[in-house]
Amino acid sequence: MMFSQHFPQHRPRRLRKDEFSRRLVREHVLTAADLIYPVFILDQDEGTQAVGSMPGVERLGRSALYRTAERCLALGVPVLALFPVIDGARKTPDGAEAANPEGLVPQTVRELKKRFPELGVMTDVALDPYTTHGQDGLLDDTGYILNDETVAVLTRQALTQAEAGVDIVAPSDMMDGRIGAIRQALESQNLIYTRIMAYSAKYASAFYGPFRDAVGSAANLGKSNKKVYQMDPANTDEALREVAMDIAEGADMVMVKPGMPYLDIVRRVKDEFKVPTFAYQVSGEYAMIKAAAQNGWLDHDACMMEALLAFKRAGADGILTYFALDAAEKLRQG
Repeated sequence: MMFSQHFPQHRPRRLRKDEFSRRLVREHVLTAADLIYPVFILDQDEGTQAVGSMPGVERLGRSALYRTAERCLALGVPVLALFPVIDGARKTPDGAEAANPEGLVPQTVRELKKRFPELGVMTDVALDPYTTHGQDGLLDDTGYILNDETVAVLTRQALTQAEAGVDIVAPSDMMDGRIGAIRQALESQNLIYTRIMAYSAKYASAFYGPFRDAVGSAANLGKSNKKVYQMDPANTDEALREVAMDIAEGADMVMVKPGMPYLDIVRRVKDEFKVPTFAYQVSGEYAMIKAAAQNGWLDHDACMMEALLAFKRAGADGILTYFALDAAEKLRQG
């Protein structure tokens, strides 16, 4: 119920006067437990590779990845999300390497869970790192992305990851019906505790560019796009339908991607469904803050923390962000 407030009986600035009272009435709080850290992994033991379009982000060999996992645990970041950088020789039109039980992702999952059993591990279910054409699915003779045939491959990929011991599979492909197919397959193999975080409202966004550089799919994709399966940025009601389908098919958590330009979608999803809702602060969002800060145009840490808090305010239960470790460090400092 709304009630009238009139000056001077009510002075909103009273509660803003001191730090203690600002903290006392703060509506939303960001913690390290809200963060998921996406990392790019290499099939090599040592070394790292800088991602030029994402300052401060590196592709990690195994040793560097294990150091990163240790840092996540020390800072209270609960989940590491893996994105593979696949050797070009292993890429094929059908992305068959995605379901290889001895591939980079399953091997990495097994080793991480062995070394750091208390750290949550999440894997991407999509074919674009594995295909010669850079699309998330199989192509017909005209170049159109096939749905049901792609879902069959994605299901095998998700099963391979789950059998390796991953905690969360995250289908990011936007094929119709893939959540139901994956859930049914997991249940049939008694993998009943493998969680699904569905990229339910993933838009055909221009903010993904640096990510595609990082995983090496940009060159394969070329001038093609993903508009026939990722969502139109103009649509919001459609996002609710996509989320509803994924929940009905067995998703445990849903995601909106990108993040900051789509906070209205995050809010609508949370208000409508009241399920665990996540947002991905994507590579382009990260790169913009980094570039502006490097030019002295923005305060890096202040903008980083404000942007992450905005996700919480919009209704996100958690955020995938390349700032996760830096933000957790900042939160620890108080």
